[in-house]
Amino acid sequence: MKKGNLTKTKAILKIQSEIRRVLGEELRNKDFIEISPVILSPITDPLNHPTSPANINCYGNTYSLTQSMIFHKQLALQNLEKIFVFSPNVRIEPPDRKHTGRHLFEFTQLDLEVKDAKREEVMKLCEEIIAALIKSVKMTCKKELDKLGRGLKIPKVPFKQIKYIDAYKQFGKDFETAISKAHKEPVWIIDISLESREFYDREDSKNPGYLRDMDLIYPEGYGEALSGGEREYEYERIKQRILKKGQELSQFKDYLQLAKNDLPPSAGFGIGIERLTRYICGLKRIEEASLFPKIPGKVCI
Repeated sequence: MKKGNLTKTKAILKIQSEIRRVLGEELRNKDFIEISPVILSPITDPLNHPTSPANINCYGNTYSLTQSMIFHKQLALQNLEKIFVFSPNVRIEPPDRKHTGRHLFEFTQLDLEVKDAKREEVMKLCEEIIAALIKSVKMTCKKELDKLGRGLKIPKVPFKQIKYIDAYKQFGKDFETAISKAHKEPVWIIDISLESREFYDREDSKNPGYLRDMDLIYPEGYGEALSGGEREYEYERIKQRILKKGQELSQFKDYLQLAKNDLPPSAGFGIGIERLTRYICGLKRIEEASLFPKIPGKVCI
C-alpha cells in the first residue's frame, strides 16, 4: 500500500474510533446499559431482502450467524430498560451488490432499544446523538478531516420527515437514492408499508397497512443510514404477522416460546458503523471504512 493510502486509512480509522467512543458515551450519559453482542443463535433477523443463510452445525443443532440482534434486544428488555450493543452482523448479500459502494457482508451495527418507548422518542434520541457526534468529530478529528478533504456540517434538528407513500409516489421504487441526492441534511422516511418490512415491526392501529417505523437517509447521495421503529410485542399479534408474511411458525419456535413470557413494548433502531464512517469521512466506497472489508461476491481476508 502506498504511503498516501496508509495516511488516509489511518485518518479514517481514527475518526471511526472516535465515532464509537462518542456514541457509547452519549448513550451511557442517557442511562443506557451496554450489553454483549450475540454472534451465534438459533434465532436471528429474517430480514425482508434476499440474503443467503449463514448457518453452522453446533452440538447437533443449527445456529445462525447474527444478521441483526432485533430478537435479542426485545428479550433483553424483559430485564433492562435501555440497552445498546455494537453488534457484528453477517449478511450474505447477492454478489452484484459489490458494485453499490454501500454494502458489506460483514459489518458492525450500533443497535439500541428502549422499553415502553414510541417511535418519536427514539427518532429524537437519534437526532441528538448524531448531532453531538458530528460536533465532537469536527473538534477532535479536525486534522484527519482536513487530510480527507471533508467539510462537515452539524445537521439541524429535528430532521425533515417524508411519508413512505409520498416518497414512493414522487420518486418511484428507488426513492431513497433520489431523496439522498436531493438533500443536504438527513431525512426521515416514516410510516413504511407493511409488506416492505419484517413481521416484528409494529403495525399502526390508526393507519392499517403501515408501520410505526422509520428509516434515516443520509444526504449527499450516501443513502440509508438506519432502520428502526416500534415492535410487535403481543404473542398473538406476532403469530398473525408471521403467517401474514407467508412464513412458518416453526421457523421462529424458539423466539415464540420466549415471546409468551410477556415481551415489553419497545422501540429502537440499528445504525451501521461503516456507513456512518463513510458519510462522516466523505468516502466514495464503504470498503474504505474497514481495515478488513468483506465485499459481496469476493474472497476477503
